[in-house]
Amino acid sequence: MAVAETQLYAKVANKHRSKSPSALLESLLAKGFPAHIAQKALAATGQKTIEDAVKWLHSHCNDPSLDDPIPQEYALYLCPTGCLYNCLQEFWKESKRQCGKNRAHEIFPHITLCDFFTCEDQKVELLYDTLKQIVNNFSQKFPPTISLSLHSSTSYLGFFVGDSHANILKEFAVAFSSEASALADCHVKPCLKQLHLTLAHKFCPHHQKTLEQLAKCINPGETCQWVAAIYSRDMRFVHYQTLRALFQYKPQNIDELMINAGDFIYVNPTQQSDVSEGWVIGTSHRTGCRGFLPENYTERANESDTWVKHREYAFVPASKFFTQTANEPNAKLNGELHNPAMSRSVTNVLSLQNATLRRGVLVMRHGERVDQVFGKSWLQQCLTADGKYYRADLNFPSTLPKRKDSVKHFEHDPPLSCCGIFQSRLIGEALLDQEVTVSYVYSSPALRCVQTAQHVLQGLKLDQKVKIRVEPGLFEWTKWEASKVIPNFMTLTELTEASYKIDTSYRGNVPLSSLVPSESYEEYVSRSSAVIKQIVTACPSKGKGVILIVGHGSSLASFTQPLIGLPARDSSDFAQVVRKIPSLGMCFCEELREENKWQMVNPPVKTLTHGANAAFNWRNGIVED
Repeated sequence: MAVAETQLYAKVANKHRSKSPSALLESLLAKGFPAHIAQKALAATGQKTIEDAVKWLHSHCNDPSLDDPIPQEYALYLCPTGCLYNCLQEFWKESKRQCGKNRAHEIFPHITLCDFFTCEDQKVELLYDTLKQIVNNFSQKFPPTISLSLHSSTSYLGFFVGDSHANILKEFAVAFSSEASALADCHVKPCLKQLHLTLAHKFCPHHQKTLEQLAKCINPGETCQWVAAIYSRDMRFVHYQTLRALFQYKPQNIDELMINAGDFIYVNPTQQSDVSEGWVIGTSHRTGCRGFLPENYTERANESDTWVKHREYAFVPASKFFTQTANEPNAKLNGELHNPAMSRSVTNVLSLQNATLRRGVLVMRHGERVDQVFGKSWLQQCLTADGKYYRADLNFPSTLPKRKDSVKHFEHDPPLSCCGIFQSRLIGEALLDQEVTVSYVYSSPALRCVQTAQHVLQGLKLDQKVKIRVEPGLFEWTKWEASKVIPNFMTLTELTEASYKIDTSYRGNVPLSSLVPSESYEEYVSRSSAVIKQIVTACPSKGKGVILIVGHGSSLASFTQPLIGLPARDSSDFAQVVRKIPSLGMCFCEELREENKWQMVNPPVKTLTHGANAAFNWRNGIVED
């Protein structure tokens, strides 16, 4: 047994079990479920309905941890509702759109009263009774509005609770803690430090001003009904990433995980190093089963998306006291609500910022390359005995461009697959639909990048107007070249003769001859930083045209981070990030000219996701056993 699991077992091994069965538990026992498993199902679904618990039990029938006596973790939050909640959700939405996701987006708006603690499954109802009684006791002294003042630093933005109101909330938290600890036999620790409602946390320092402008649109005195709510989470996956399945995946091997669209999967980032590229290993929140699944079938979810809301009680006069129970155990906690007044304020901020926007830089990875599908020996599959190319599969390009030297140089400078060509053109068409104006195009000298740039321009209907500037300095980190030598790229003349729209008058910032095999990470970072700054300087800053840079997976981080003023990642972290970047993955930076800086924002088009399509031989399984 793992050390962590042993510790979890120790927390619950010698507890007293004295609570009489509830009506829900009696119903499950009558259906033949063992008591400890029935209690586990009720705790995992918030003790709401028998249907929810039975559904959970059926879904977890193959869960290897079903018999493990590991309890849920519980927290007590003070949550806003009404107009203030609407304003906060509008801020959540706009801050994510403009500045990207930060730590605060993982959880819904709240003030923490008691941080996470464990409670045995059969004693959870005691927590509900305790909270209801304490809320009832404090309803008359609870302030009609809570004093909130905005506080900002380089990594935190939020509202601090005024001292007089904070003292009441702390008194409430202490009362709940004492009563719950005594009745439910669990250790509950009240929050006695500065109480706060976080708006943004662990964001990039250059986003601080934008976030502050958005936060000032929130009126903390807006009408609000505060509720005390108990939430729970699965304590085994606290430090995991949470993914959401975008599509159904049916396992093709015994070690793969069955997922449905909308499922949540827990993934431990420290366990992914030995997993094949494009795959992750994780545990399903819905079934408890563990296995491999394709990474591009998922997207990052919020930490709180898998939390369960158990009970919430509003602070109102005793005569009007009421309780609410969430309708669904896993209802989305970060629902987007619209507030016209807040939207108008945000619109004013946006219009002010848009006046300062000048240029954009769109950094894009190339499309699917043939060796990505058919392996490093792809060329051997396509050459006849006398060395002529033929199309061995429909995903191979119909022809290869002519080059004066050996065709075998394509082995280390592979072209796009037919799917890669389609991907690139599709992205160009999407950019056209969004009315993105591309004024300049720079490409790595790798053939796959030049081809991607060409087909993106065709999708944009700009292939006769904008020419491709081939920049050797955009080539990827040479340490990753399997051949340990710089590939023999096609010349500008050969590319032009092959009908690629090349700007033959352009002279690169980094000569091709200066690229050295197995350069150090520091050398690559220095080269990338110098090249992106030279490109931006060379392109006129008038107007709002986009500079399109087509490079490699490593390009997204190495060219955008120096542009927005961030230091380079550690080389091991850098490698982990790059391996997750798919074909046509992109990052977008906008210039704030009046502030003399760049900021990273959402790309103008959505990502492109698709599944695999294996080779098929009709003889296998059709006419032969």
